Amino acid sequence: MNSVLVTGATGNVGSPLVAQLGSRGVSTKAAMRPLGGGAVPDGATRTDLDFEDPGTFAAALKGVDRVFLMRPPHLSDAATMRPFIEAMRDAGIAQVVFMSVQGAGTNPFVPHHGIESLLKKSGLNWTFLRPSFFMQNLSTTHLAEIRDRDEIFVPAGGGRTNFIDAADIAEAAAVCLTTPGHDRKAYEITGSEALTYAQIAETLSTTCSRPIVYARPSAKQFKARMKEAGHPDDFVSVMSSIYALARFGLTAGTTADFERLVGHKPATFAEWAQRTAGCFGASDEQG
Repeated sequence: MNSVLVTGATGNVGSPLVAQLGSRGVSTKAAMRPLGGGAVPDGATRTDLDFEDPGTFAAALKGVDRVFLMRPPHLSDAATMRPFIEAMRDAGIAQVVFMSVQGAGTNPFVPHHGIESLLKKSGLNWTFLRPSFFMQNLSTTHLAEIRDRDEIFVPAGGGRTNFIDAADIAEAAAVCLTTPGHDRKAYEITGSEALTYAQIAETLSTTCSRPIVYARPSAKQFKARMKEAGHPDDFVSVMSSIYALARFGLTAGTTADFERLVGHKPATFAEWAQRTAGCFGASDEQG
């Protein structure tokens, strides 16, 4: 193995993936937007990559034989990824591990479905990781509402949702990138429990030592709140579609794919919440 190009290298999955690959003795190139900020993860070398600028593709792919591919949140049209997928094929990339989403194989309304289709048609050796909801969605996208308003504001109704720690996704990706037998396979990477958002709020209340409630907004109220917060329309639409799956009970399924891949159980939500409580303004952090 020469090197792995990690897209989204400064994110919740990419950063721990760089560390996981480094612990396995694999060199990595961290793909970052030209002129973009953010620190390069330890153990990686920086390379510029803009999926909308083919002029950045050759240098990013030089010297690598495997790619961890993530869709940037602002790119909602799968066709935008076609030129880079073709560039990977032309560069002779041996394997692409694409971080998709749970249910993408049968849900044409998420952009990941289209990207999976493009990869299948490309002739590349692909592996799809289809994780369930990130626990980190609560500590990033929904951080302000929890920290500042003591509420979880998502239109999931009473549906149960399966959560996975992004660090566990990174470990699964590292296994797929460094061991044989994963070509043209799709793995549903889930946690071991499915929880309602009322249960999530209860766990965070206990961990943070203050009441945090699940507001249970309508889809219309959620869209208005997200737009008020400055999120772009495409992002709001994708998020609304994802939470609709939860509302209709389609995100509760669990699999043993993670444990089969890595050899241990995934983190529970309570374990993650305990580690992350400080970012939500837990009472013992407020002095």
